[in-house]
Amino acid sequence: MMDLRRLSHVLALADELHFARAAERVHLSQPAFSRSIQAIEGDLGIRLFDREVGDVRPTPAGEFVVARARRLLFEARCLQRDVDLYRDSQLGDTAFGIGPFPAATLLPLVLTELRRLHPEVALRVEESNWQQLLERLRAEDIEFFVADVRDLPDDAALDIRPLGKQRGDLYVRAAHPLAGRQCSLKDAWAYGIAATKLPSPVRAALARLLGLPAGQEPVLALECDDIAVLRRVALSTDTVLAATQVSMRADVESGALLPLQIRGLPSLYSEMGVVSLRNRTPSPMAQNAIACFTRVAREMNR
Repeated sequence: MMDLRRLSHVLALADELHFARAAERVHLSQPAFSRSIQAIEGDLGIRLFDREVGDVRPTPAGEFVVARARRLLFEARCLQRDVDLYRDSQLGDTAFGIGPFPAATLLPLVLTELRRLHPEVALRVEESNWQQLLERLRAEDIEFFVADVRDLPDDAALDIRPLGKQRGDLYVRAAHPLAGRQCSLKDAWAYGIAATKLPSPVRAALARLLGLPAGQEPVLALECDDIAVLRRVALSTDTVLAATQVSMRADVESGALLPLQIRGLPSLYSEMGVVSLRNRTPSPMAQNAIACFTRVAREMNR
């Protein structure tokens, strides 16, 4: 029978590539750790690591075992968590990530509903761009995240559930020199564009409109993952804000911000999705949160 504890020692050595550091990581003495590695190699009948002076590297057989051990230990942790929740009839606390635009539009409504329905549950929300959120997801620090999914890698380990599109525009304050008249993208670009990290299709479309050389990407005057900061800058300066329509709806209705009338501007939008690990069963509370995001996004898209 496979010893999960020894498999965790194999993963520690594969990560650290150093016996002393790996032993410290799993709270064993170095001799005891070395015996554990030797024991599992003996049980499997294959050498998992090449040991040279000052250098430890997985063998091809070791890489094979390490990849499957990660999956097995991951599933074991998920099973233990789900059994604990089932036994105790708990929803369980959860942590998830959120991108800038869904943070400004979907998140307030979702958190309000979750807190109203489940006041006993602890929620942890991390706001960032999709790259950092993907790292947090793969490290199992969050159960899922909601963000623009167009630039996500084609990875079979990811499960992506679409939430629909949020159309976007370029906005300026009411007293801006370009407010209320038609202009070109180059006219707007001269004042500096403030935005979150733009998806590749949007950057490519802007590069074409600006007439940039092939392979050259447009450079934003201000790139920030905090929509509130970008909005404040646009309201206080002549900087042009790129944002979704729903996130700026209140400012447009009050007249504080105006959408620019730009000739030939292609349709801008953010394509939202819920991203999770395909082989991980979300906790009951995470499932509730995902269902809430789906419902709120559907209503907002109407």
